[in-house]
Amino acid sequence: QVQLVESGGGLVQAGGSLRLSCAASGRTFSTMGWFRQAPGKEREFVAVINWSGGSTSYADSVKGRFTVSRDNAKNTVYLQMNSLRPEDTAVYYCAARRGGITTTPAYEYWGQGTQVTVSS
Repeated sequence: QVQLVESGGGLVQAGGSLRLSCAASGRTFSTMGWFRQAPGKEREFVAVINWSGGSTSYADSVKGRFTVSRDNAKNTVYLQMNSLRPEDTAVYYCAARRGGITTTPAYEYWGQGTQVTVSS
């Protein structure tokens, strides 16, 4: 059974940092991504990484502040979030797919989400 379990969310002041983790079990995936959903808004793409880590993509709103990485030995993907802003407040979801990188929500598996709240 495939499971994606996120951790690392919480409350942080603006300008602070958090690191999210997503541990996958049941199989490995070529592509792993992060999405987020703020209250009253649609789920949006944040970052994605391929198997080797050599290819990544970021939403314009997080470029230069967020970094996605993965440890295939641990079957885990990370999202390092620096210089956090109140507008980064959302539930963050990990997602995984067997195909190549995409910034659309076309992922086969999703985690349950972890709340990130940034106070001003």
